[in-house]
Amino acid sequence: MSVTLPMVIFFALVALVLGLGFAAAKFGGETANHIEEWGLGGRRFGTLLSWFLIGGDAYTAYTFIAIPALMFGAGAIGFFAMPYTILIYPILFTVFPRLWRVAKARGYITAPEFVRGRYGNKWLALAVGVTGIVATMPYIALQLVGMQTVIGALGIPGHLPLVLAFLVLGGFTYTAGLKAPAVISVVKDLLIYLTVLVAIITIPAELGGFGAIFAKVPAKLVLLAQPPAGSSGSFTAYGSLALGSALALFLYPHTMTGVLSSSGPKVIKRNAVLLPAYSLMLGFLALLGFMAVAMGLKTMPQFAAGFAHYGTSFAVPALLMATLPGWFVGVAFAAIAIGALVPASIMAIAAANIFARDIWGQFLRHGPDGGAKVAKLFSILVILGALVFVLALPLTFAVQLQLLGGMWLIQTVPAIMISVFTRRLNGWALFVGLAVGIGVATWLAALNHFAAAIWPFHVFGYTVPCYIALATLLLNLFVAWVLTPVFNALAPGAEGDETSAADYV
Repeated sequence: MSVTLPMVIFFALVALVLGLGFAAAKFGGETANHIEEWGLGGRRFGTLLSWFLIGGDAYTAYTFIAIPALMFGAGAIGFFAMPYTILIYPILFTVFPRLWRVAKARGYITAPEFVRGRYGNKWLALAVGVTGIVATMPYIALQLVGMQTVIGALGIPGHLPLVLAFLVLGGFTYTAGLKAPAVISVVKDLLIYLTVLVAIITIPAELGGFGAIFAKVPAKLVLLAQPPAGSSGSFTAYGSLALGSALALFLYPHTMTGVLSSSGPKVIKRNAVLLPAYSLMLGFLALLGFMAVAMGLKTMPQFAAGFAHYGTSFAVPALLMATLPGWFVGVAFAAIAIGALVPASIMAIAAANIFARDIWGQFLRHGPDGGAKVAKLFSILVILGALVFVLALPLTFAVQLQLLGGMWLIQTVPAIMISVFTRRLNGWALFVGLAVGIGVATWLAALNHFAAAIWPFHVFGYTVPCYIALATLLLNLFVAWVLTPVFNALAPGAEGDETSAADYV
């Protein structure tokens, strides 16, 4: 293997960022020996830092690779990411300032803690917490896949660079906690913005403009297919996928952690206004998939091995290598790799917070949460587990579990989002509804061979393809609503709410 300029630039930038992660331990002049300091950065992040952190948390290396790959392989359905990321911000503005207030007032660090305090039901909280951790694990693994793709595109053999990068990631996550990805996210997002802006200016210019690009893309990829008579076709699939994904995004433990680390409700509201800038970037990013189609990258011999090994995920690396100078390819690939490190660190921290507060503290130790030490150790286990997952198991397992994770996590909408505004549903009814929603979603996904998230529901003689997660969420809510009076009658007054109305205002 010969050393090239892109490799040198790639490793130099990644090493710089990893060094920043360790330096972040002293950010703010506080140590990370308390779980609120380690796991939430002391709830001190202002508007700008929160903007970078939440954006870096939600827009990951997998996003950078997967959205253009979906456009490249499946076409217009991949553009659901645009309305999806637009819909999430009204939800962020409406729900999460209230959740932040009660979390701050009661010292909650995780969503399951809020659920336990709201309903006095540790089993419901456990179910929410375990769902969050299980949904997060394949997400971390897919960040590794994004990093692995660009390392392979650089021509670097073996898994050693990936293993070393994530061992160092585990080190600074253990040492600095949430401060590390917060600081790194600034560099990561600036590099991502730079890469996207350069790509959308130089590549269309080389291909003759966007008109020429769309002229070379088959019509079936540009537009959603017209539905046949008696069916809503891909229209309801597209809309339900966008809405369901929007409802689930900020329920992931890592995005929840990013929100709760803000210094106040006003910071969250400002970010709900400012974060759509990332949606604009995502729209440009999605267009890279069509640029790859227009260039006919799959037919180029130099990229045949990459597409054979990585499939459509190789579209973005191939496009950048085919159109940009070698030195900038190193910058762009470093941006993608760093885009894996930031969210992977936050995901590990978020899962560790849940383990320490909602599993260890409530069921294993039967006392205090164990402080930051338990969370730090668990974060290392999470990162190592994701690394083993990617290296030892087929990629399809991670993709299938990530698909299931979104379906499972949306089932916590009633226990978290709705409960921020009302407590009319019974905690045990919510528990049963959550279990039914997860069970039916898993069953339908299995019938799809875990290869698709859309199911054709037949309603009054009309076929309505719908995102499984959204349909099963409605079933979940119905079950909880029906069972609430039953459980209230069986044990009247059994549930306690430790929060007060003043906590939410």
